[in-house]
Amino acid sequence: MRSKAAVLYGKEHVRIEEVTPYPLRAGEVRVGVEAALTCGTDLKVFKRGYHAKMIVPPAVFGHELAGHIIEVGKGVTGWHEGDRVVVANSAPCGECAHCRQHQENLCDDLLFLNGAYAQSIVVPPRLVQKNMLRLKTGTSFRDAALVEPLACVVQGVEDSQLRAGQRVLIIGAGPIGLMFVALAKHLGCEVTVAGRGEKRLAAARRLRAHKVIDVARESNVVKAVQLRETDAAGFDVVIEAVGRPEVWEGAVRLVRKGGLVNFFGGCPSGTSISIDTSLLHYSALTLKASFHHTPRTIRRALGFIEAGVIRADEFVDGECSLSMLPELFKSMAEGNSAVKTFIRVRD
Repeated sequence: MRSKAAVLYGKEHVRIEEVTPYPLRAGEVRVGVEAALTCGTDLKVFKRGYHAKMIVPPAVFGHELAGHIIEVGKGVTGWHEGDRVVVANSAPCGECAHCRQHQENLCDDLLFLNGAYAQSIVVPPRLVQKNMLRLKTGTSFRDAALVEPLACVVQGVEDSQLRAGQRVLIIGAGPIGLMFVALAKHLGCEVTVAGRGEKRLAAARRLRAHKVIDVARESNVVKAVQLRETDAAGFDVVIEAVGRPEVWEGAVRLVRKGGLVNFFGGCPSGTSISIDTSLLHYSALTLKASFHHTPRTIRRALGFIEAGVIRADEFVDGECSLSMLPELFKSMAEGNSAVKTFIRVRD
């Protein structure tokens, strides 16, 4: 039976097509997609036409999804048709040096999964075994589809060692920045957000950020924050969730002596930054960079969702049919400031 899917062919070239699902191989399962969400990484893939590690066109794309199992391949145990699941977008090998050091996010052989913008997706054996999780009966598919980006944020929170009472600055009010706000507030931090976009800043206020700074009219983020910040000592932790070299450099100037900066936002390939070595040395700063997620943070993320700490209502502010997805991504590339959009795969 043929089904619809969004196929990426190259730079800003996506088509909705009828595809014929292939027969399952041993160890695979087929999941009927009930919820798929847009992501900033998918936008980058759309604008570039590829992703060196994740996807080579032509291919069905999208990677945030939840649904139910509609077919089980030979040799699969513990899973049955009808099971409600969320599937991560990758799984580590478990055998390389990084995996043995419990750094599965740095695995030399990460297996990526794409194909969320479709009516069904085939989950390969490694993901079935390592990063496909069962959902509780009351967990909505829309909430569960947030697991993958939230797991990346959980990784960043752990790397930054956030704890109650810390003053935390989050630069960037996109989906990732807002998830940092939610988790930092949950941990008892005093959170300031510096970002742009009326809808996104309103979301930061709903998530109870202590202070929200609109940097849209100020090209210099450091100046914008310092004009609104009364404590000259700086923040205990600064999270850069934008992914621009000049903002990475600015983040270092906003943290207190002995503080920590997490360069979470990935900058364009080939870019570099310059850091004042005296500031770094004499202020005893800790600089971190967080990347991706691990099976453990995937499970922690689902735990936060099923506990009600993270809900789709706070992050998903749009809805679009699968047939209109190419137009949606064009609008996103032109500056659509939606936080996240829910894709209806069954029009």
